[in-house]
Amino acid sequence: MTIDVILGLQWGDEGKGKIVDFLATQYDIVARFQGGPNAGHTLKFDGKKYVLHTVPSGIFRTDLLNLIGNGVVIDPITLVKELENLDKAEVEFRSRLLVAKKAHLILPTHRLLDAANESAKGKEKIGSTLKGIGPTYMDKTGRNGLRVGDTLLPDFMERYNSLKNKHLGLLEALPSIEFDLEGEEQKWFVALDTLRSLKLVDGEYFINKMLAEGKKILAEGAQGSMLDIDYGTYPFVTSSNTVTAGVCSGLGVAPQTIGQVIGITKAYCTRVGSGPFPTELLDETGDFLRNEGAEFGSTTGRPRRCGWIDLPQLKYTIMLNGVTQLAITKIDVLNKFAEIKAAMHYSYDGKVTDELPFDLCGIPLEPVYQDFEGWQQQLEDAKDFEDLPKAAQAYLEALETYLDVPITMVSTGPERESLILKEMMMDLPW
Repeated sequence: MTIDVILGLQWGDEGKGKIVDFLATQYDIVARFQGGPNAGHTLKFDGKKYVLHTVPSGIFRTDLLNLIGNGVVIDPITLVKELENLDKAEVEFRSRLLVAKKAHLILPTHRLLDAANESAKGKEKIGSTLKGIGPTYMDKTGRNGLRVGDTLLPDFMERYNSLKNKHLGLLEALPSIEFDLEGEEQKWFVALDTLRSLKLVDGEYFINKMLAEGKKILAEGAQGSMLDIDYGTYPFVTSSNTVTAGVCSGLGVAPQTIGQVIGITKAYCTRVGSGPFPTELLDETGDFLRNEGAEFGSTTGRPRRCGWIDLPQLKYTIMLNGVTQLAITKIDVLNKFAEIKAAMHYSYDGKVTDELPFDLCGIPLEPVYQDFEGWQQQLEDAKDFEDLPKAAQAYLEALETYLDVPITMVSTGPERESLILKEMMMDLPW
């Protein structure tokens, strides 16, 4: 049995949560493999909206196990808020939510360091979500971090205070900012008791045992491939590997266990925070896209930058991830456009190419666009691909041809049921 993977191919916010929720019925386990509460996976069904930051998106499917894997960094305060919302929604999770003991913890001082570091950068800010993600991963790679399993050890408080004091020393060289450390610590330790009450497991042994027993597993990524620490738009990236390779290190599985890789992309493009964005629209069209798509960060609330779909960028992340099938989301946001554009190539250094330059941050490039006819009608009545307007079909077929990967799912709205399966292209393992 293999692990199927679902991840974002752009700069995050691609609509992964909805697709995971839909696919989850075909699996036994959904496992988050990286990232932290800087992620926001939005699901909408039964007229209600839910946002998850740490808990896997399969939690709303009552017969599924959900694993927060080793590669995830956990803020107990944020996690408990999510659990409280699940309780309010009458979602039973305690028997189905497992946490890997090797997952690292975000301390209150990690969040304080994050905010102070970002403040010190002034105009050079990278657009951090200020959730403490970067400092936590730095402690992880610096071999100073605290893990979930450490909370069960008799010397945990000694370890906690040692790391806290290290952080306080670092803060002496940074700008002073408003932060109620004592109050945040009190909340953190109360939340930690709730975290300890969950099912804590040796994640790598658990997931490999499930594979050996023939269980079907879906690995869920956070953020997007263009935010990968190694292959994203560095330094405007997150602190983890958001690509398929991150599944192996984030869950503790071998490369040969990877099966289908389902890449998610919007029918256009967005980005939150700083960093390069070749197809960004700094005009009324960009504003219209933002308003039509309700493009505001589910974690930060910040307005997202908006632009046309970038096919060289998608070709790049499809290559990195070994994508076997595509899901296109939010195509309905384009319903009112008379004309739609897609970047087919880049022009820079006197040449036209579909390859991203080494320094996308510093090299001026111009997207080379192709125009497509808009369909200017609603899509809610479309149940099959053939029900879509001819112009929408032509747009999707052009993307499929350029990217050379089958489109198997098309999301036509935020609701769970607003999803078209392009069955003639599907080659799913179930």
